[in-house]
Amino acid sequence: MPTLRVELMEGRTPEQKKELVKALTQAVVDTLGSKPESVDILLFDIKRHDWATGGVLWSEQS
Repeated sequence: MPTLRVELMEGRTPEQKKELVKALTQAVVDTLGSKPESVDILLFDIKRHDWATGGVLWSEQS
């Protein structure tokens, strides 16, 4: 049972997430030959003040 963990900066809509999990599930099915019902996807929304790139929090970037 493949399990994918996806960390996203908060702000994606439920529809965007729905499309993402659909596409990721299909990619696993096509690549690994898994059945769709065996693919688990965990989505984690990360707040901008909990994510940094290049030593700068995203909440502080313009």
